[in-house]
Amino acid sequence: MTGEVVNLRLARKRKLRAQSAAEADANRAKHGRTKAERREETARREAAERALDGHRREED
Repeated sequence: MTGEVVNLRLARKRKLRAQSAAEADANRAKHGRTKAERREETARREAAERALDGHRREED
């Protein structure tokens, strides 16, 4: 019976990269959106507020 020869150094590096990628994904989910996404949401919200204010009736 012969098994596959595995380079332990490369296997350790692959495992470390996978762990780092999983941690990065968790941090992305935990800390939310990118700066561009936050700016876009702010701009969209402000535009909606301006549109709503433009349709308000003035009371005397």
